[in-house]
Amino acid sequence: LEPCCTHGRTPPCTDAVIAAGISKVVVGTTDPNPAHAGKAFGLLRRAGIEVIELAKDSEFRELAEECSALNEAFNHWIVHRTTFVTVKAAMTLDGKIATARGESKWITGEKARAYTMKLRQSSDAILVGVNTVLADDPTLMPRIKNAPLHVENAKRRIVLDPQARTPLNAKVVADEFAELTIIVVSQNAPKDRIAALAKKVSVLIAPNQKAKIETQKSQINLRWLLKKLGSENVTSLLVEGGGETNAAFLLGGFAHRVAFFYAPKVLGGRDARKSVGGDGITGLSEAIKVCDAYWQWLGEDLLLTGRIG
Repeated sequence: LEPCCTHGRTPPCTDAVIAAGISKVVVGTTDPNPAHAGKAFGLLRRAGIEVIELAKDSEFRELAEECSALNEAFNHWIVHRTTFVTVKAAMTLDGKIATARGESKWITGEKARAYTMKLRQSSDAILVGVNTVLADDPTLMPRIKNAPLHVENAKRRIVLDPQARTPLNAKVVADEFAELTIIVVSQNAPKDRIAALAKKVSVLIAPNQKAKIETQKSQINLRWLLKKLGSENVTSLLVEGGGETNAAFLLGGFAHRVAFFYAPKVLGGRDARKSVGGDGITGLSEAIKVCDAYWQWLGEDLLLTGRIG
């Protein structure tokens, strides 16, 4: 990324580069912030430093695109000041994430689960719906092999819980990282439940809106939530919800990327839980399109990643 040239949370990188006596700087992608874009190049060149911009060299255009992809979430946050959203789901070949009884461990294999930990580690926050908390009681933390998890590499955990049903003994509420948990409730959630949760974790009361996700006649305003998280420097969000939460982000137009894991299994069953629920679309022409789709093997499982086009 182009070195910053202004004071923000840290001093300008350009000052440090010049002071260090560096003679040559190779930049993969220009700063997406229009207030800064390109200014660092002039500062460095005036200081006698050679600057190579990969994006302006046809020979290195592909490398420039790779650099831009690495900064995808940050670039989105800088420009829009809202959080970049990736929806992750692990499912069978027929798109089921759990049996009708809620059994879901483990649909995918060890390599796929290890990749999920990498996704968590690279995200600022992880989000689920309250039904996932009630069914699985997850920690929603990245697990690092043979290493204890400390607060400095722990992640914010967000639960969409319109009626404040999250149990007070749930791991996201009662463990040592409770200070990193945010429960998002609706304005008509029971006040006593809100007060009880607020003693243990952060609680956000979402304003009313025109429906994006519904649970027990309540709604969570996702547009407001993503702006709120963006204002708190949450640049990237990994959604690991159930079918209804996934649908709220995907069908509501709030998702930017997907990471879908497919196990070589078939569950079937009318009541088995789907990876994406909601009301669906009325015609194929309205289907959500995944662009720049990339497939890779993870053991016996397949992973599809791509951006929502």
